[in-house]
Amino acid sequence: MKILSDRQTREADAQTISEEGIASEELMERAARAFVGWFENKFTPECPVCIFCGPGNNGGDGLVVARLLHQRLYDVQLYLVNDGNATSPDFQINLERLPHEVPPHHISSKADLPAIPEKACVIDALFGTGLSRPVTGRYADVVNWLNEHSPCTVAMDIPSGLYTDKQTPAEGAIVQADHTVSFELPKLAFFLPQHAHYVGDWHIVPISLSPAYLAEANSSFQYVTQHEMQQLIKPRSKFSHKGTYGHALLLCGGYGKIGAAVLAARACLRSGVGLLTVQAPAIGYDVLQTAVPEAMLIPDSNRKHLSGLPDSMEKYDAIGIGPGIGTERTTKTMLGQLLATTDLPLVIDADAINLIASSDKLKAQLPKGKVIFTPHPKEFERLVCKSHNEYERLEELREFCRVYQCYMVLKGSHSAIATPEGDIYFNTTGNAGMATGGTGDVLTGILTALVAQGYILKEACLLGVYLHGLAGDLAKSTVGEIALIASDVIQHLPQAFQQLRRS
Repeated sequence: MKILSDRQTREADAQTISEEGIASEELMERAARAFVGWFENKFTPECPVCIFCGPGNNGGDGLVVARLLHQRLYDVQLYLVNDGNATSPDFQINLERLPHEVPPHHISSKADLPAIPEKACVIDALFGTGLSRPVTGRYADVVNWLNEHSPCTVAMDIPSGLYTDKQTPAEGAIVQADHTVSFELPKLAFFLPQHAHYVGDWHIVPISLSPAYLAEANSSFQYVTQHEMQQLIKPRSKFSHKGTYGHALLLCGGYGKIGAAVLAARACLRSGVGLLTVQAPAIGYDVLQTAVPEAMLIPDSNRKHLSGLPDSMEKYDAIGIGPGIGTERTTKTMLGQLLATTDLPLVIDADAINLIASSDKLKAQLPKGKVIFTPHPKEFERLVCKSHNEYERLEELREFCRVYQCYMVLKGSHSAIATPEGDIYFNTTGNAGMATGGTGDVLTGILTALVAQGYILKEACLLGVYLHGLAGDLAKSTVGEIALIASDVIQHLPQAFQQLRRS
């Protein structure tokens, strides 16, 4: 699903109004009804509601919501904030439609700011998309007051003060919402870690914007949906055999980190690969043979570190490298040999990323169109560069994948998946419980298995990251976030595959 820019969102509204032959206030009414439908499912009429409206169309949305919630027997208090700006026509229309029982209170100074009831819900309808300058003055006073005194804040469309698709100036005030309810599609800002404090949990409500516009709109930012991932899973033939589903090679493990090899191998096997070979330091032989009996094992000639490649690479379909391998010189030499000689697709993680980051020569040897990198943010900084903010990081991510013609999974909440063509996809599964050692090794195993089975690299990234997060969500439902460990994710991979196939 596409993520539209601020400009495209306005164009979608305009085309919807034009195609349907409706007035703009009718689309506003539709959006408000969708918001109220979500609100009723979250908050009962016993919850007092305080709505803060600015002078523009976001404020107009708030006025319609005030009227609709009053009709549904909510106790609504309405506050209008304006520092002298002209109100929008749709705002004025809906101000006149307010029932007498919901009188607006005007906030002209700090002295007018109300005491908010202890169990109230505040609805932020001060500013929506299209904000062109920081929130200051009287509006900033209101925003700061709400951030300090609101028990629960719900932002309409986007938290006031937060820009849709560019960096927000540090000097402006921004609403810190507990929930953000966006119309039709999420905003790019929702997917960036630096905004989590403002956005809270975000939700989408449909308002039937023009299907023609949404289909034709160009966007390099998209987010992954369950329906799309279901379409990617390849069916299995009745007469297939283990050779049908690929032979993966994992180069992983090191002294003190054989567990990384175990996790990657177990995840690889649980992700449908037909055959798996693991090459690991000799010290891990007994552990791996015991912990992962389904895998074949090649003990490296070096007892503690990886130092060489298998004698023949012809039988493999994909290679995963990095978990637990360390950064020894002999391991770096082995990695260089691999990059210089193989034409197989590679999934590169952990210390393999760090080794490549330390060498321009290794970067130059990366095979075009054959590599998936899976860095966490610190590994990304080493491999690509440090960024001043998340928007800049997305551009650096896009440019790196274009220059090296590679794919990259920048791990985190809403992991960003970048392609050589410049597209970036945000994942929508996973949870904070997965912020624990070993879950990255699990992802390496999943991706390597999918690539070995014949998934093209883009599909393997999208499906693999989605399944990884879905398995984490299923594990969370069993053990919770705090106690969740990487092995729990592997344990729930079968359920993740089953759930996706049933959807």
